[in-house]
Amino acid sequence: MAVDMDEFWVFGYGSLMWNPGFRFEEKLTARAFGYRRSLCVRSWVHRGTELRPGLVLGLDYGGSCVGTAFRVESAQKTGVIDYLRERELVTHVYKERTMPVLLSDGRRVPALTYVIDRSHAQYAGALRAEEAAAAVAVAIGKSGPNSEYVLNTLQHLREMGIRDHWLEEVAARLAASEAPPDRSLHAGG
Repeated sequence: MAVDMDEFWVFGYGSLMWNPGFRFEEKLTARAFGYRRSLCVRSWVHRGTELRPGLVLGLDYGGSCVGTAFRVESAQKTGVIDYLRERELVTHVYKERTMPVLLSDGRRVPALTYVIDRSHAQYAGALRAEEAAAAVAVAIGKSGPNSEYVLNTLQHLREMGIRDHWLEEVAARLAASEAPPDRSLHAGG
């Protein structure tokens, strides 16, 4: 299939998949190669604090990642990029990249996405599932408990027919843990 080089696509791998926050003309399942979905970003505000950081998703090197690609009308491109930069580049833990993705209909298209900056202080690295679950279990930020974020993400992925075995293992370890988050440790922001 021929690709229209003037088309503008955005690739989402986390909450962007079910909560893009912008208008789009087309939405397809897509795969990015060379990167994987990972709880590799320390959250100091929304899902944790600097004393007890939570973990949120990043696109990190290695493997591949099934997510969602959105085709945006050309006239909306600048506004969507501005919106995404405001949403994703708050602390600059992500780098804006355009990379090829394979759409579910077989087309390969360039798509704008956000990958982790491994040199950023908020990069947690490749964690074992038990390490991630231990951090998530005790972290609370201004948007609520980190465990809610992880379980909500996994629920949405399942609803979309996307399996993420590592994230499923983190969630299973969370469910097995006996200690609910201690809300008295919440520092308010």
